[in-house]
Parts: sequence; C-alpha cells; structure tokens
Amino acid sequence: MPDRDIPLESWPRRAALVHFRTMAQPAFSVTAPVDVTGLRERAARHGATPWLAYHHAALEAANDVDAMRQTMVDGGRGVHEFAVIHASTTVPREDGSFGFLTLPRDASLQRFAERGKAHLAQVRCSTGALFSGDDPGDVREETLVHMTALPWFAFTAFTHARSAGDDRPKVAFGRFKEEHGRLLMPVAVDVHHALCDGVHVGRFFERLQSHLDQI
Repeated sequence: MPDRDIPLESWPRRAALVHFRTMAQPAFSVTAPVDVTGLRERAARHGATPWLAYHHAALEAANDVDAMRQTMVDGGRGVHEFAVIHASTTVPREDGSFGFLTLPRDASLQRFAERGKAHLAQVRCSTGALFSGDDPGDVREETLVHMTALPWFAFTAFTHARSAGDDRPKVAFGRFKEEHGRLLMPVAVDVHHALCDGVHVGRFFERLQSHLDQI
C-alpha cells in the first residue's frame, strides 16, 4: 500500500479536522495499563529485551491504526497518509543526558531487536547533540511516532512537549507493576485531535495488547 492523500471532500472526519486544526492545544492524552506478564521470557526467545519488545509492539499497533499514520499538510488544509510509520525514542546516555534513537519499522521482532541493540549502544555512549549517534537511514522525520520510556515509576497520567504544528502520535511507557498476580505497564498515548479520536486510541490499545500477547 503506497502513501496517499486523503480526499477531504468525502472524508468523514473533515469537520473534526476543521474544528481542531487551529486550536492552541489540539492534542489529548490517554493513559491505560497493558498486561506484560511473561513478556521478558517471550521477548528473550526473539533475542529482544522487554524494552525493545514493547517498543516493537507499540509501533506495530500504531501502524495498524490508519489515523496514526496520517499527518496534516498545508496548515491542515490537507491530510496525507503514510503507508508505514517508524519510531523515535529516548535513550539515557552514559553522561547523564539523553539522546534520540530511530527505530525503523520491521514486522520481525528479531530483526527489529538486532538493529535496535546495535544502534542503542551507539546512542548510549554519544554526547552533545540530541541526535548524536543515531542512524535513521532513509527514515523521514515526518513518519515518526515519538516514544519514551520512564522505567523509574508507574505513572497514572502523562503529557508530552509539542511544538507548534506538531501532529505526530506520541507514546510513553512506565514502570512494570505487579497487581493481583499480573504484571502491568502504564502506557500513555498522546494524539492530535484533528486526526485522531478516542476510538482510534482505543483501537491502538487493543492492537498493542494483541501484539504484546503474540510475542
């Protein structure tokens, strides 16, 4: 499936696009737990860490939701849909700062993990610019889902920094927490309301849990 421009004249969400595209704060965030019981053991069979496994599952889930592959063009007067989107996530560096790591989409968790591990090591030991050590290859910035992990605490809400015109989906992962014999992880999803509604976020969480369970 190639990239495509959405025909707005027949798009059911056109009214929502017009309503939300010029708002000063047009994004909304939802936080919910997902079940990661047994993820460490399942991920290891693919040569992946839990960190890489849940990034992979979230990226696959985002690709499953059409609205999360869309971006506004020409100030919101048009909408473009990417065939595939990728991820950029934060990595703590050895010097106490952080950098960004590009994670290209790959349906295979094993291949995703192999590439991720190699480039993760580069970013961890880098210094200076936020993208120092990163190797995005041919991944374009506008196709990125912005991700971050906060393994220090199990948050119950989260908001992301957004620049003017930023309509990219954003995902945050929190600390694993045991409840009633299950291991849960809080996940926060932040989306631009001109492109996504609650139903799309709901589909994302359904697909995320499904991808986690299938690892």
